[in-house]
Amino acid sequence: MVFEPYTIAVMLGASLFGLFVGAVPGLTATMATALLVPVTFFMPPIPAIAAMVTATAMAIFSGDIPGCLLRIPGTPASAAYTDEAFAMTRKGEAELALGAGLVFSAVGGLFGTVALIVAAPALAEFALNFSSFEYFWLVLLGLTCAVLITGDQPLKGVVTLLLGLLVACVGLGNPAGFPRFTFGNAEMTGGIGMIPMMIGMFAISEVIRYVVDTSPPAEVVVDKVGNVMRGQWALAKKYPVQILRGSTLGTAVGALPGAGADIAAWMSYAMSKRFSKEPEKFGTGHVEGIVESGAANNSALAGAWIPALVFGIPGDSITAIVIGVLYMKNMNPGPTLFTTNPQNIYAVFLLFIIANIIMVPLGLLCIKVAKRILRVPRNVLMPLILLFCIVGTFAINNTPFDVAVMLVAGVVAYVLEANRYPIAPAILGVVLGGMLEENFITSMIKSEGDLSAFVGRPIAAGLAALTFLVWFALPLLRALRSRRQAALRSSASPR
Repeated sequence: MVFEPYTIAVMLGASLFGLFVGAVPGLTATMATALLVPVTFFMPPIPAIAAMVTATAMAIFSGDIPGCLLRIPGTPASAAYTDEAFAMTRKGEAELALGAGLVFSAVGGLFGTVALIVAAPALAEFALNFSSFEYFWLVLLGLTCAVLITGDQPLKGVVTLLLGLLVACVGLGNPAGFPRFTFGNAEMTGGIGMIPMMIGMFAISEVIRYVVDTSPPAEVVVDKVGNVMRGQWALAKKYPVQILRGSTLGTAVGALPGAGADIAAWMSYAMSKRFSKEPEKFGTGHVEGIVESGAANNSALAGAWIPALVFGIPGDSITAIVIGVLYMKNMNPGPTLFTTNPQNIYAVFLLFIIANIIMVPLGLLCIKVAKRILRVPRNVLMPLILLFCIVGTFAINNTPFDVAVMLVAGVVAYVLEANRYPIAPAILGVVLGGMLEENFITSMIKSEGDLSAFVGRPIAAGLAALTFLVWFALPLLRALRSRRQAALRSSASPR
């Protein structure tokens, strides 16, 4: 399935598309995934997933290119080390920075793929013992992590999570089938379509952001990019611990619901500086942080697929979109997917390996033509993206209602992000809201209303304890840290 000419052609096309989208400042890897969804309607399952995997892997890497040449990160995952890469460009080391981003992104991606291959089947076998009680606590734990991880203001995360759960309530109630929040509209009885909403939140919001942005375009500060592979072997020999640490952290963070490559890159860059033997060089054009963070952001991609495939819980916004595509292709995520469709799972593993290998030659090509990509006029590109979104969304069900959902979701996402509200919890609320309700209702029916049954099984009790620990222990630790810092500031201030 993977090596059929059609699948290979789809991977090459999706790779070039992902490299282009990632290299254009402001267009994210999530947007690349959302724009691909309408195209996947017409593909068999494996080519559709191949398009998603390769496009996102390429987009995450190519986001480094404008960050290095323009000091504008192509994707949020590249923002953590954009200043470092641009400082290297100023010092005449653009080739080394771009090469480190390319090579160690591929290495990190392969590391994350190995973790996916090892962990996902083992977790799936364990998850076969789960009932609705365990899934209820697992979904609740995932929603909790999404709020706590996605920003330094958890209250804003709670607000957007509740907004997502509210949207998930639209449609027919479970189990009575009574209409909720449909306002007499027949189209809304089926609920709010996840795919139109995702396209709106990640593509339309970017179009709106471009329209209101009045800042002048940045100029490329280098005339020609030379051989970016020179010196990479020396970096691999000098920083093996950093590569392993970044890849491990990226995979672990990617597997947490709502975290994703962006947070993995920031955490990895901070860890690299914290444990570096030369911390004073960070911020002045030092390649160590780029090596570690570049490995982390691409390894997070594969890590995010572990909970998505095993439990149907997305690790980030990209896998939230992918889960929608999996449902469309009758590959419902969950532990039974590993027993009923093992050939598709092995195909996914192979796709990740191939995508990370072909990233190196295609990435070299992208770097060579980077100056031309960066000069593509945005006032031509954005109307084309808007047109593509409208046509693709209409094609899902041939109804203008989906187009309206997409446009409204785009405006809402833009307003939320403009006011620094994270939208990842909202996405998870929509994706997991139905699962949370379904497992709660099923558990209540099975236990005949006895709430103690929710902790009556050992795994369910363990997940419940972990959930309550996250609810109460982390805020308590944060309060204690704030109190200690306040005490230190007051003791240091002159009397």
